[in-house]
Amino acid sequence: MLTRRTFLQSAASTAPAAHPPNVLLILADDLGYGDLGSYGCEVPTPNLDRLAAQGVRFTQGYVAAPICSPSRVGITTGQCPSRHLIFTYLDSRASQRRLGMRDFLDPAVPTLARAFQNAGYATAHFGKWHMGGGRDVGDAPLPTEYGFDESLTTFEGLGDRVLTPGRLSDMSAQLGRGNILRAPHHEVTRHFADRALDFIDRQSNRPFFLQFWPNDVHDPFDPDPALLAKYQRFSYNKYLQQYYATLEDMDTQIGRLLHRLDTRHLSPRTIVVFLSDNGPTAWPRYYKEGFAPPGSTSGFRGRKWSLYEGGIRVPFLVRYPGRTPAGVTDNSTVVSSLDLFPTLCRLARVPIPNVPFDGEDLSSAFLGRPLIRRKDLFWEYGRDASYLQPGRLDDQGPNLAIRSGPWKALVNDDSSRLELYDFRHSQSERAEVARQYPDVAAALSRKLLAWRRALPTL
Repeated sequence: MLTRRTFLQSAASTAPAAHPPNVLLILADDLGYGDLGSYGCEVPTPNLDRLAAQGVRFTQGYVAAPICSPSRVGITTGQCPSRHLIFTYLDSRASQRRLGMRDFLDPAVPTLARAFQNAGYATAHFGKWHMGGGRDVGDAPLPTEYGFDESLTTFEGLGDRVLTPGRLSDMSAQLGRGNILRAPHHEVTRHFADRALDFIDRQSNRPFFLQFWPNDVHDPFDPDPALLAKYQRFSYNKYLQQYYATLEDMDTQIGRLLHRLDTRHLSPRTIVVFLSDNGPTAWPRYYKEGFAPPGSTSGFRGRKWSLYEGGIRVPFLVRYPGRTPAGVTDNSTVVSSLDLFPTLCRLARVPIPNVPFDGEDLSSAFLGRPLIRRKDLFWEYGRDASYLQPGRLDDQGPNLAIRSGPWKALVNDDSSRLELYDFRHSQSERAEVARQYPDVAAALSRKLLAWRRALPTL
């Protein structure tokens, strides 16, 4: 029954906002599905856990790729990164030519930041970029050419940047094209946060779109010694000890941003989204040294560089006070980083470019109302044997995948190794059911291979 009270509540929730909402989009690097306290981590992440307590926590959140560069392209464009010929991490020119990839994302494509910039928002990117620039690629566009008013990044981008000791940073410095600050690895995220806080403080009259993309918790780790000592109880695995120390520092720096939103009374009109760019690290060297690699997939099969769930399913949090109910766990909506472009534009009433998005508008789910997605999700990772693979054989899967309703299928682009999983019964990807459902397996394989054949090539 629609009472006057419920009508007024409904009208208030749909009425135009007095001020356009700000957007804070936070992207961690190599953080596993199970690496936040709210997702079952054995150590707390209080600031990010506060986001979960105050907003929506998705348990079926995906990214567009199991590795950094294409995952970031997916967020930026709302399209599968293979459409832009970026399907693994950007490296040297020779590596890109060998793999049939571009050296950087085409700056002419419609981007999420540019949509907000065109709508009058102040825009900034602080953190890892890795969509062009670095190594021997000195002619890549600056982040400001993709719709950002200002930026600060690392050795995997150009423009103003913070460089740490090491060969890749030295190569970056030789490229020039920006002001360069040198800092120890464990201080980099603090520098990003300092710039983000300054940016927020300067936006007294304009809404802002801010990307905060720290390098943490990508290895190698170099945590502050005081934080490392705090996690001495995990010294049986030195990498896990380093990982948790690094994770705490990242959570602390994010907490600084959330606190500033609170003190400036901006939290009620700021959409905050948090996710990771892919699953946790999986270098073979960890296994060779006798250590489990740090980072948790909460039991999902696969890790970084794999299209099994552990490589592409990530923590995914959304907070929008007054619009998003607090403390909601959405176990049913299948949400992707590809959905961020159309969804954030819709929530902010920013004109949505006429783009053939691979994501879709899931604003209802972002506001706490679960829904069934209409579009299938497609993934491609790896076109030859040179691609990075997880160090454990069981985590190495086929190079194509599709999620369609409750079904997930994987297959190689030569039609070999077809696998089908029924997520209505198990999402661990241990119970392969292609023989039980041959018609479903065949139909999804045809759809997936047809999608792959339609992708561009150099």
